[in-house]
Amino acid sequence: MVKLMIDQKAIEVPEGSTIMEAAENAGIPIPRLCFLKDINEIGACRVCVVEIEGREKLVTSCNNEVEDGMIIYTNSPKVRRNRKKTVEMILSQHNSNCVTCARNRNCSLQTITRDLNILEVPYGKELMPLPWNKDFPLIRDNDKCIKCMRCISVCDKVQGVSVWDVEGTGSRTGVYVSGNRKIEESDCALCGQCITHCPVGALRERDDTEKAWWAIENRKKVTVVQVAPAVRAAWGEAFGLSREEATMGKIADALKKIGFDYVFDTVFSADLTIMEEGSEFVERFQKGDTRQMPMFTSCCPGWVRFVKSQYPHLVSRLSTAKSPQQMFGAVMKTYFAKKIGVAPEDMVTVSVMPCVAKKGERNMELFYEEYAGHDVDVVLTTRELTRMIRMAHIDPGTLKDIPCDDPMADGTGAGVIFGATGGVMEAALRSAYYLITGENPDADAFCGVRSTREQPGWKEAEYHIRDLTVRTAVVNGLGNTRKLLDALERGEVRYDFVEVMACPGGCVGGGGQPIRDGCELAAERDRSLRALDETAPVRFSHENKDVQRLYDEFMEKPLSHRAHMLLHTDHMAWEMPVQQANIKGRLTCQDNR
Repeated sequence: MVKLMIDQKAIEVPEGSTIMEAAENAGIPIPRLCFLKDINEIGACRVCVVEIEGREKLVTSCNNEVEDGMIIYTNSPKVRRNRKKTVEMILSQHNSNCVTCARNRNCSLQTITRDLNILEVPYGKELMPLPWNKDFPLIRDNDKCIKCMRCISVCDKVQGVSVWDVEGTGSRTGVYVSGNRKIEESDCALCGQCITHCPVGALRERDDTEKAWWAIENRKKVTVVQVAPAVRAAWGEAFGLSREEATMGKIADALKKIGFDYVFDTVFSADLTIMEEGSEFVERFQKGDTRQMPMFTSCCPGWVRFVKSQYPHLVSRLSTAKSPQQMFGAVMKTYFAKKIGVAPEDMVTVSVMPCVAKKGERNMELFYEEYAGHDVDVVLTTRELTRMIRMAHIDPGTLKDIPCDDPMADGTGAGVIFGATGGVMEAALRSAYYLITGENPDADAFCGVRSTREQPGWKEAEYHIRDLTVRTAVVNGLGNTRKLLDALERGEVRYDFVEVMACPGGCVGGGGQPIRDGCELAAERDRSLRALDETAPVRFSHENKDVQRLYDEFMEKPLSHRAHMLLHTDHMAWEMPVQQANIKGRLTCQDNR
């Protein structure tokens, strides 16, 4: 233990603690912009400087350790003047049009500027605008970048993709797409983790709310919206609602008040996905197809983009099942369109997702009978949903719990936990057990695939179903995924079935969820979904009555010809930019020969 004084307060902290950690233990907050624990502790912003008695220069508190007998001042006149000057210089290279920024009122720089009482900037503005493809799902505004390097660290250390890099020197130093590429030419997985960890509005998702408003206002269009399981665990954070108050029923009420014609819960198609993906796994497993390499889940588009760009030879190991978003879109434009007597081209399907990659996934096309178009027309993130609620001047306190529309209103606990890491695997195993044995297991029999504090990113479990042994693994975060795939290819591990989620914590930690800077809320949101599963009246996807009715009336059975036409996809039908570049490179080499 180390004894020291911080702001005239005697404290004792473990040896090796940083000054920032010591101050927080004493209830003394130190402002910061670039700091992310264990990820970005580089002192780049220098907002967290403190004064140490006996030293002439101020030091950054985020990456300097305490020493016995230190006397520290976190807000002395010298610190205050230096901190204010630093922020003023940051503001001189920052587009401060806060009222038109997606992070207005939720921006660390805005908060620090207010707290330091900065009312004007004594330096001239020096902005460096750069062109950006505004059609790409991820938008970057160079004028707002404060060069904190968080995006670089998260993409590199957590996700292992290294889309971003730093270039230039001095005041012209900046963050750019690595390799001198355009973003649309990169291997970006669209996980959106750089967005959620950016302390300002330099990174955001492409805003598609106006597309949704256009559809609602167009009287010739029937608007149908679905809401992903993970959204209910997070949307209330933007309004200060508790997790108990922020129910799916209130989301449905809000969407109806906004003007959507039909509202559905994606939990229905999560159950549908289990029927298709679970049946596919049982078929491949029993044929011996998974003896050498596992079947991977395919419901996470960020993971699909990652494997296509980084491990293209493993794409054939993906389940052919579409994601719940795309399955629901296909069902809406076929089964449901016939139910209500509407032509698919007169229907606009909207999905509310916790994910930025879903905006890229919606480009997937649907070809069925005489209809050719998209399964899903518009994708909104959870953040965009909350913006639409505000745009409609809806008071969240007035919302009531209302049911979703028929005939796809039923959902199970298994479908709800799709939003949590391990949830897809657990739900799939519950139904796989039934498909193999004809009996239901205990609903919590496969809880071993859930992440723990000891194994937060990569969890493996082995289960026995009668005389069969199923080896499973669950991984979240693309950096962890790379480790798992490399271990598989080296022959160090063997699995039959692997669930992959691109975002740490799964969809609950998705790149489209509400942002609370410096706080990781995925675990808390995970517990919320798990609690809903535990109290659900039905916890097995194969017992979803509306899914059963869909098969009886339209799909016939899982893996039927019609199910393959509508609910499955060819992952080889499109390519990532890196794949295209590799193909061009190989062709050039052949021409040179």
